[in-house]
Amino acid sequence: MARDLVCVMGIFVADLAFRTPRLPVWGETVLGSRFRTGPGGKGSNQAVAAARLGGRTAFISKLGRDAFGRMARELYAAEGIDASCVFETGEEATGGAAIIVDDKGENAIVVVAGAAEKLTPEDIDRAEGLLGRSAMFMTQLELPVPLVEHGLGLARRLGAATVLNPAPAAPLPDSLLAQVDYLTPNETEAEALTGLRIASIEDAAAAAELLLARGAGTVVLTLGARGALVRNRELLRHVPAVDAGPVVDTTGAGDAFNGGFAVALAEGRDLVAAGEFACAVAGLSVTRPGTAPSMPKRAEVDALMKRKAVA
Repeated sequence: MARDLVCVMGIFVADLAFRTPRLPVWGETVLGSRFRTGPGGKGSNQAVAAARLGGRTAFISKLGRDAFGRMARELYAAEGIDASCVFETGEEATGGAAIIVDDKGENAIVVVAGAAEKLTPEDIDRAEGLLGRSAMFMTQLELPVPLVEHGLGLARRLGAATVLNPAPAAPLPDSLLAQVDYLTPNETEAEALTGLRIASIEDAAAAAELLLARGAGTVVLTLGARGALVRNRELLRHVPAVDAGPVVDTTGAGDAFNGGFAVALAEGRDLVAAGEFACAVAGLSVTRPGTAPSMPKRAEVDALMKRKAVA
């Protein structure tokens, strides 16, 4: 059986996004300029990104029996995502996220996972059929760390390559990192995991080396406007960012990168090519507002990469 599935485990939340001239400080109220609601959650966003890029995609999660849960199911049906292992609970409402975006496109976010926190190891085990067909298994840290470790271990035993996007940052045992083929922190998350301040490409390389020493197979450290650093035992390469136009909203750029990276690896691209593809996906995502709605289609990414290759 061909292994071409990208299986993502994570949370869905409904995003409530506020646009404001600047981020408020504690105790301050500012008048915003725009408000919208839409689908979000790192895992769900990454699944949408992968599906829009042409990857066969499945999602593992848990939803409440409510309007936000219906929003999620409608999204997965529209995007062609296999939701056979998106379970339901009546014990908890589907989660939400408050997102504040300033005029520079920078953001601050508060997430409550809600029903997704009711996901159990037994639920994950019910996804064995999906994992057995998966080329890539990807997860994040919006779920409890023991569930993340269970999912990574099961996916590896069933033959899938594993990707961990360690966001939001949290302490991780070496036993978990040893289950990770591709670790994809941003600068903040890498600093939290290593204790090193990352102000340069050289700092990023040093942090990646520490994470390799703790057990990760490959580290892909995303650097925002500077692109990404790819590091494993045989390779050290800086992959430049791809400029796709003026930055509108950086929310979801990391999810776009991870979705693109997983699809590129599932298609058989090498690490550097996968990083370049992922940077193009992220570059497009920041030129439009929102999280899941900002994820580009495959034709857009291919056209952008063709233009950059010719330039």
